[in-house]
Amino acid sequence: MAGVSSPKQSGTDQRAQSVRDLLRRSIAVKEKLIAQHAGQVVAMADVCIESLSKGGKLLLCGNGGSAADAQHLAAELLVRLSADRDRAGLAAIALALDPSSITACANDYAFDVYFARMAHALGRRGDVLIGISTSGRSPNVVKALQTARQNGMATLGLLGGDGGSALAECDLALVVPSAETGRIQESHIAIGHALMELIEDGLAARGAIKNC
Repeated sequence: MAGVSSPKQSGTDQRAQSVRDLLRRSIAVKEKLIAQHAGQVVAMADVCIESLSKGGKLLLCGNGGSAADAQHLAAELLVRLSADRDRAGLAAIALALDPSSITACANDYAFDVYFARMAHALGRRGDVLIGISTSGRSPNVVKALQTARQNGMATLGLLGGDGGSALAECDLALVVPSAETGRIQESHIAIGHALMELIEDGLAARGAIKNC
């Protein structure tokens, strides 16, 4: 009959509406970030610029999708962020890269202490640790932030929800105003890209970037 939708069409329309709703929620979260947190990103970038310009490095850690974000952002500095700037690599290390060390630590000690051990072994006074956690409650990220502080490193957080226990361990943190994991992760990578661009531009302005 004319004007009657088939079950298949109705199902497609519902799923398409779900996609639109998801994208609108994502946009709404980013609008809040634009209104409330842009200055925080600049402040975090300045901490990283100061460290890297003095020979320091960035250590980044997180679990699951946040581990992937840590690797992604480290790669932007280690390799290249933009085709418009051909430069030498900048010192950034994602801590969840070594399955042998991760599994050895989980087996011999505990998974919770892995990032802390890495921060202690690889971090130095003047370096920066960036902890990424959608809840702010990841024990291994919290312990890493605590260890970094004890070692004289600056601690930054990309967090979500209410910031969790990680918030108190961060010198500066951006807490995405959402409790929805996917929307927090989308915001983290968007903010992360903004952070990396500010870092690169700031180092270039200081003459602290070497050309290839």
